[in-house]
Amino acid sequence: SSTPTTTPARAWLALAVLMLPVLLIAIDNTVLAFALPLIAEDFRPSATTQLWIVDAYSLVLAALLVPMGALGDRVGRRRLLLIGATGFAAVSAAAAFAPTAGALVGARALLGVFGAMLMPATLSLIRNIFTDDSARRLAIAIWASCFTAGAALGPITGGALLEHFHWGAVFLVAVPILLPLLLLAPRLVPESRDPNPGPLDPISIALALLAMAPSVWAIKSVAHEGFTGIALAAFRLGVVATTLFVWRQNRSETPMLEMRLFRYAPFSSSVLANFLSVVGLIGLLFFLAQHLQLVLGLPPLMAGLVTLPGAVCSVIGGLAVVRLAQRYAPHSLIVIGLLLVAAGFALVLLFRNDLTVAAVIASLVTLEIGVGISQTVSNDTIVAAVPPAKAGAAAAVSETAYELGAVIGTATLGTVLTASYRSNIELPHGLSEPAAAQAGESIGGATAVANEVPPEMAARLLDSARTAFDSGIAPMAGIAIALTLIAVAVVIRAFRGRPTVGP
Repeated sequence: SSTPTTTPARAWLALAVLMLPVLLIAIDNTVLAFALPLIAEDFRPSATTQLWIVDAYSLVLAALLVPMGALGDRVGRRRLLLIGATGFAAVSAAAAFAPTAGALVGARALLGVFGAMLMPATLSLIRNIFTDDSARRLAIAIWASCFTAGAALGPITGGALLEHFHWGAVFLVAVPILLPLLLLAPRLVPESRDPNPGPLDPISIALALLAMAPSVWAIKSVAHEGFTGIALAAFRLGVVATTLFVWRQNRSETPMLEMRLFRYAPFSSSVLANFLSVVGLIGLLFFLAQHLQLVLGLPPLMAGLVTLPGAVCSVIGGLAVVRLAQRYAPHSLIVIGLLLVAAGFALVLLFRNDLTVAAVIASLVTLEIGVGISQTVSNDTIVAAVPPAKAGAAAAVSETAYELGAVIGTATLGTVLTASYRSNIELPHGLSEPAAAQAGESIGGATAVANEVPPEMAARLLDSARTAFDSGIAPMAGIAIALTLIAVAVVIRAFRGRPTVGP
């Protein structure tokens, strides 16, 4: 295919505008991990409520991505993008001044609704703006890089704001980012939709919600309370709804999601590679945000800056792989990316007894280069597998994998950490019952209690809490390595016997 220079300058300006919501959603995914210790101090929520503050957003987002992708294909992707941006900015401003932990959870859930309008729209608009193969691949590399850059800017932005302002400031970031989008998108971004969309299918939308929301909730619930009756019932509901959703899509002449795509092995294995690499990355960031601040004692801004080299390397990896994709088979590049992700976790495992700032940087740099490479190639494989008219639905699948990975990464790997902490913490004698309960639940709780007890007791409590928290590193990294290697095996198998030239 021809070189990117044949793509008009206007297309690249449109891409720049479309990067704003991507950057924002990625910042939103990680900024909160750094604000959580301050929110916990303010509201004193239970560990479960704390996880809900983080996860309500991605739970709703994940449940709505496929319906919103299909809706964008029908009503117009740019129109949906602008509605999403307006709502997201308004609700972010409200979240900044939430009076209670419950109100904050509600605001985060509503942000998920508008976030789901933003994400598939950006990737599907790119698919339609860039018709040339190599220009599209570069545009998707920039898109994926913005995700990574945002994920890294989250901690730094959060850290800088939290040192000077109330925690609500991390939500207000959305307003200045989205205003230029609302002003420029109507002029620069062309509207696109499916020319033959068929009617909107409310039953499919309801089934998509029932497939995602209860399943994700069940995973979170099992993570905290174990296998309860209600968690198993929610999981069964998710499975039944998924089965009915698939059956309905296969029967429909104009399905919301083209199920035949999943029979195309490169498509489905790329979705899985996306999903598993994000599970690891978000799980690790969730852990490191707390390790850097609460174990190593860094202020929020310094902790954020520690994650910067990794993010820069991820952007470099994502852009460099565009050139390589012209010479090497896509699956070889996805496999190399995933092996680097596994190597990043192996370094965390290696340094687990002395996880210094240098060790954190080394493991993040290795892992993030891998994420940059694998995400760029897998996203390109996903959107190139469909005709441009169906780009919204395909993009939504890619996004759902990403968001589901974020939810499951926080829920499962976060739970491994919590369980390890609870079984290893040794509380000093003399703590009151409420203080002991708070300190025994999480390292954030122990840090809050340490501020209220005599210095000698505080020192003993913090030593024990830090050791207990870091005891979760080995099982967490071990699980992440296993998941990544499963993805490697699936990708190798899926592409076996296919032409080895790029798509």
